[in-house]
Amino acid sequence: MHESDAGLLAPGRVGSAAETSTGDHAFLQALLDAEAALTRAQAVCGSAPAGAGRAVTAAADAGRFDVRELALRARSGGNPVIPLVAALSAAVDEDVRPFVHRGATSQDILDTAAMLVASRTLALVLDDLGRTADALERLAAEHRDTPMPGRTLTQHAVPTTFGLKAAGWRSLVLDARDRLRAVRGALPVQLGGAAGTLAAFPAVGSPADSAAASAADGKTAGPELVAAYARELGLAEPLLPWHTLRTPVADLAGALAFTAGALGKTAADVLTLSRTEIAELSEGSGGGSSAMPHKANPVRATLIAAAARRAPGAAATLYGSLAAEDERPAGAWHAEWEPLRDLLRLVGGAARDAVELAEGLKVFPSAMRSHLGLTGGLIVSERLAAVAADRVGRARAKEILTEAAGRARDEGRPLAEILAGEPAFDGLDLAELTDPARYTGCAGPLTDRALERR
Repeated sequence: MHESDAGLLAPGRVGSAAETSTGDHAFLQALLDAEAALTRAQAVCGSAPAGAGRAVTAAADAGRFDVRELALRARSGGNPVIPLVAALSAAVDEDVRPFVHRGATSQDILDTAAMLVASRTLALVLDDLGRTADALERLAAEHRDTPMPGRTLTQHAVPTTFGLKAAGWRSLVLDARDRLRAVRGALPVQLGGAAGTLAAFPAVGSPADSAAASAADGKTAGPELVAAYARELGLAEPLLPWHTLRTPVADLAGALAFTAGALGKTAADVLTLSRTEIAELSEGSGGGSSAMPHKANPVRATLIAAAARRAPGAAATLYGSLAAEDERPAGAWHAEWEPLRDLLRLVGGAARDAVELAEGLKVFPSAMRSHLGLTGGLIVSERLAAVAADRVGRARAKEILTEAAGRARDEGRPLAEILAGEPAFDGLDLAELTDPARYTGCAGPLTDRALERR
């Protein structure tokens, strides 16, 4: 007995709205929606009876068809549209059958369905990105002035604030949102016929059986039909049939891969800062372990990080399909279907998890403040070097601070104690100068500036 993919090995997307919107049933419904809209569009253009559009639309219900049977029958022709057209034709009255799939090629329907599935899924992702951005905005505002160590190449660098870090996460989320919005608004229908010439569509007002004659005269419904088709589905009208001009898919791939990576940045930081020995952050409700009862693993961040690692590979396959031969390709188009769905599911699941991560994130300012003191003031050596440079020159200041830093590390003494009595700092308050909380630069104003973005 066949068992469908229940998501056993896909905790990142299982149970998400994106999983449902990209499932076989949803894809089948999108294929049927594309077929029904084509018949309705031809009715609008006068090349099919209005009743045909209504009849095909009524029959285009995915619940009436056996997905598994269609999938098995798709092997003979290499795509599911061929058996679906036969099944849909059988589901309408005989006088309507000539207007099912009339003039279209399989790629017209499958590409259009893919754009419908993408548009519907992106709407869900955009909602989740909005919620994530709102949660990060609250965190950034609350912790605008919460000092913490800035880390570069895994080591303490100079102080920063958690507010600025959260504002940076939010900025990436908004970058992803803007890219997905733009891509979603440009997702086009596909309609070109066998070789992208629209030759098989009769001219407006032509008798139903005159497609060949109309095409011979150079008269087809052409652009008017494409425009009507786009209106029926709420997708964009393309300038040309794009059977082998795969810009829409490549742009979608890029925006989705960027989104996975943008969310992955937040996840990577949370994974680092929630380590037991750092513990500056933790997930609101971590996941358990099968062997260690004490564990509270950062599961949301883990799953987002996994999606960020997988997404570039799926996008690479879609970019590789740009090199498609002739007017309709063998293999390049077929290679797109599964990685495109994978990308939509990966990003949909990651966006779902990002909401839970951001809304439940726990921040521990006391741990951040404690870690600022781990190096005994070395984290502000940049500030001290700048102060000393104004008095003794840059070269001498560097010598003083390099030597003092080495002694502080070797002797386990605070930097302020080492520098006490150093002429370059005579009359200065070394306790204030070595306080990391007093050296966060423009972190506060930068956070404010970032949070103005809408």
